[in-house]
Amino acid sequence: MRFTVARCSVDYVGRLTAHLPEATRAIMLKADGSVLIHSDGGSYKPLNWMSPPCTTRITPSDQEGVVEVWTVENKAGEQLVISIHEVVHATEHDLGVDPGLVKDGVEAHLHALLAAQVGVLGEGWRLVRREYPTAIGPVDLLCRDASGLAVAIEIKRRGEIDGVEQLTRYLDLLNRDPLLAPVRGIFAAQEIKPQARVLAQDRGIECVVLDYDALRVHDDKDARLF
Repeated sequence: MRFTVARCSVDYVGRLTAHLPEATRAIMLKADGSVLIHSDGGSYKPLNWMSPPCTTRITPSDQEGVVEVWTVENKAGEQLVISIHEVVHATEHDLGVDPGLVKDGVEAHLHALLAAQVGVLGEGWRLVRREYPTAIGPVDLLCRDASGLAVAIEIKRRGEIDGVEQLTRYLDLLNRDPLLAPVRGIFAAQEIKPQARVLAQDRGIECVVLDYDALRVHDDKDARLF
C-alpha cells in the first residue's frame, strides 16, 4: 500500500463530472489497484475513489504549482485525475495477505442460514461453496441456479453502497474465469439502503431482502427429530 498525505485537487471524469478543490488530503493506493481519497472529517467514507480493476499513471507536471499528476483509469474509461500540489508525507508498505473479516453475530448467522437454505432464492438452487476464494477476498456464497448458471451472493445485515462495490469487484474477477462465466450477483441483506439498491440495479445486481426470523424458524424446524 502506498499512503500519501498531500495538498491536492481531484477531478473525476466519467458518467458525470466532479471536482474537489485544492486541500490537504490522504491518498491511499492499494495493492489491488484501488485508489481512495480521504479528508480528516465528515465521514468514514472516502471523498472519491476508483475501484479495481484500474491502472494508475504518475507523471511530472508542467502546470504551475502542480508537482505531479496521478491519472487513475478503470476499464470503462472513467478517470480520477489527482493533481499533487505539495507532498506532506509519503510512505509505502507491503501489508501481506489479510485473513479477512471474521463475521460475528447476526451477519454470521445470516450467512450460515442462507447457505443451508439456498432454496429460498429459487427452486433447484444449490450451494457450490461458502467463502469462495478470489484474489481480493472470499465471496460469501457461490451458488448455481436451476439452469446451472453461477451466482455470487454477498450477505450483509445492513446493505449499503460499500457492499455493492465489494460485490462488483468480485463479479469483475469471477467473470474472467471461463469455468464460471457468466456469473451474476445477488446482494442480500436484512435491510438495503435506497442508494445501494439504485447502484446495484444500475450494475445488473439483484437485491434480496432477507427475513432473519423466517430463516431461523425454518432452520429450527429442520433440526427437529419429530
